[in-house]
Amino acid sequence: GRLRRVYPLGKKFRRELLEYYQMPEPYLHCMLDVGDENYIYWNVSGNPKGKPALFLHGGPGQGSSPGMRRGFNPTKYRVVLFDQRGCGRSRSHASDPTTEIRHNTTPHLLRDMEHLREHLGIERWLVCGGSWGSTLALAYAQSFPHRVSQIVLTSITTSQRSEAYWLYNGAAKFFPEEFEAFESVVPASERGNLLSAYARLMEHPDHEIRAQTANAWCAWEDAIVSLEPNAKPNLYSNQPSTDVLGFVRICTHYAANGAWLEEGELLRNAERLAGIPGVLIHGRLDLSCPLDIPWQLARAWPNAELIALADSGHQASDSKREHLIATLDRFADH
Repeated sequence: GRLRRVYPLGKKFRRELLEYYQMPEPYLHCMLDVGDENYIYWNVSGNPKGKPALFLHGGPGQGSSPGMRRGFNPTKYRVVLFDQRGCGRSRSHASDPTTEIRHNTTPHLLRDMEHLREHLGIERWLVCGGSWGSTLALAYAQSFPHRVSQIVLTSITTSQRSEAYWLYNGAAKFFPEEFEAFESVVPASERGNLLSAYARLMEHPDHEIRAQTANAWCAWEDAIVSLEPNAKPNLYSNQPSTDVLGFVRICTHYAANGAWLEEGELLRNAERLAGIPGVLIHGRLDLSCPLDIPWQLARAWPNAELIALADSGHQASDSKREHLIATLDRFADH
């Protein structure tokens, strides 16, 4: 892999892009029955005859948003978004305590992606994702490399248990007061395994306990990104209560189970991506997902290029957006 030390792409470039990428509303959308009483919402926008591209949202459990289409040239791309199991407009929603989530795992999501690809009649697609979406993109591409034309990732994580430990324990060195509040929700006897304790509390029959747990989780997530230059206050907390409950229930479910991946699996199997061009766009100031993981991935993946941004963290930024759009432009005709 290659590491690029990057500089701003220029005011002219930025102005043209912001004027240009106004992706129209989806021309196709529906629900897809993927089994286990799960129906995933999906939509397609852009050029019906354009290059197929799939954008994977983060979380897990945050759902897709219209802004995720804006990095793609609408005249050249056929952009597919979907809400992963249990979140967004997919049903049944994880905020409902009666919704069964044992069939909501990484292997299930990979099968859902293949089901959706086949349903839409797509042979190969560019796969793009950020944060948890980068984990899912890597897992999909390593399982189905012949279905992926290129990979574009931002805010990269491979969802190892060691990464989760950093995010929900090690980063307390920067936010001791906030971590004390995060930890206080869990009984003292369970604080040796916060992720399992949070996952258990999100299954509690008492709505108030689930809500308190979800709010504490989001407050910690908000703290982690609060030092970034472009930080948005209450990024995770400022959502409808049902979305917060669904997000935290799914997120703790995945974190407590190591995302159903062997430790280091996605780095170890990076050679399966040989021949697939990839670009990794990552902020050096990302406390949620430190730069060492995309650095290791780029070294293990021969066709990967790592772009490290000195002015960015985990959240969106002008430079991250500029390099994402420039990369997608580069891949549009390939």
